[in-house]
Amino acid sequence: MFNKLIKIVGLQSEEERRAELRRNLIRHEAQIGGELFGPVPAGTVREFFCLDQYTWIWYEEWTDDGGTRQKRTTRYDIRSDDIVKTTDGEHYQNVSDKEIDRLIDAVTAYRDRVRKEIYHPVVAS
Repeated sequence: MFNKLIKIVGLQSEEERRAELRRNLIRHEAQIGGELFGPVPAGTVREFFCLDQYTWIWYEEWTDDGGTRQKRTTRYDIRSDDIVKTTDGEHYQNVSDKEIDRLIDAVTAYRDRVRKEIYHPVVAS
């Protein structure tokens, strides 16, 4: 409660405000990215976002048929000569040409939607 009050009266440092804004923007971008692949079913978390200029994250959390909560994180690292990925921190593997094409399509759609919905919203008249 005290932290909320501090935020309201603006006593956060400039650095804290920037960090919070960045986290909120990434969360919003991740939500938009998760919707690129169709509707997100109730009880499922799906996120796709750009962590930095060389790193893309796909995260999904769901309940399986047995009622157990599952989660998977795939990290794509863009290198100068290839793209590699790791799922749930396991070994890195090269990404196939077909998967690179799908990743490029996803990144392009992500960029377009994020620009439109967050950074260049249309002002209604």
